[in-house]
Amino acid sequence: MKKIKYYYNTRTLRYEKLEIPFRIKLLRVLGFIATALVTSALIVAIAFEYIDSPKEKFLKQRNDALQQNYNIILKSISLLQQQMASLEQRDNAVYREIFEATPLSDSMRLRAAQKQQNIQFVNTMTDEDLFKNISTSLQNLSARTNVQNQSYNTIEQLIKNKEQLLAATPSIQPVSNKNLTRIASGFGYRIDPIYKVGKMHSGLDFTAPQGTPIYATANGIVKVADYSTGGYGNHIVIDHGYGYETLYGHMVRTKATVGAKVTRGQVIGWVGSTGKSTGPHCHYEVHKDGHPVDPIYFFYNDLTPEQYDRLLKLAAASNQSFD
Repeated sequence: MKKIKYYYNTRTLRYEKLEIPFRIKLLRVLGFIATALVTSALIVAIAFEYIDSPKEKFLKQRNDALQQNYNIILKSISLLQQQMASLEQRDNAVYREIFEATPLSDSMRLRAAQKQQNIQFVNTMTDEDLFKNISTSLQNLSARTNVQNQSYNTIEQLIKNKEQLLAATPSIQPVSNKNLTRIASGFGYRIDPIYKVGKMHSGLDFTAPQGTPIYATANGIVKVADYSTGGYGNHIVIDHGYGYETLYGHMVRTKATVGAKVTRGQVIGWVGSTGKSTGPHCHYEVHKDGHPVDPIYFFYNDLTPEQYDRLLKLAAASNQSFD
């Protein structure tokens, strides 16, 4: 039941029924609605200011993820730049120290032609596609860098082994022979000076006055320093490693002792005529993997091409050996 309101009329001194005009009711309704709208607008504004919407939350999470990925990419790029700088330095060392040449940098090749294409390609990509593309590129670059690094490690090891191999390879004549007049007998079948029959001569005979120094032809360790009554007389055998051994026979006296380390050009004894010998000379042999090989092919360090060609002809002459 609707309540009826009354008010006291001072003019009539009576209680009269309260009747509100329609205009005032309408104003009250409109005022209420306006207040509600303003209040709602304020609430919504405050909510949007301090409370994130689902879309904003998603965008914020996505932005955080992109920021983290970006930081990861920056760290990866920084690491790759350091690795590439190291590789470039090692690459320059290989080319300059070994090949004595300066190679063209890969970054200089096709740079102008590809720059515009790369810009156009990146502009057509979304953020996610760009990130995926960069990540894939970085992974590929990282893998290539690791492979290249391993390759350089292998090259450096090969270079070190090559240096050691070259130092251990016989490459000079065992006696001074500047005029190329001291080779008396070469490698192969020669007339035995005592038995006067053809016999395999497994080395070279260098004639020289007694007491002429005999030099180690490569780095190595003395394996034998002994006297043989029926063969090489006072002789030395040097183990150079890599399958190489050299023998020096008929010395008047040996200098190096068993177990001693010797270097190329070091005096190890002096020319004599001990053992089975017909005159002062140095009998010199080179063995590879236990088999004698012609020493003439190892004199490349102290001869010019013309001298080497002449030495080949002298060593090839069929004559009588000295032992």
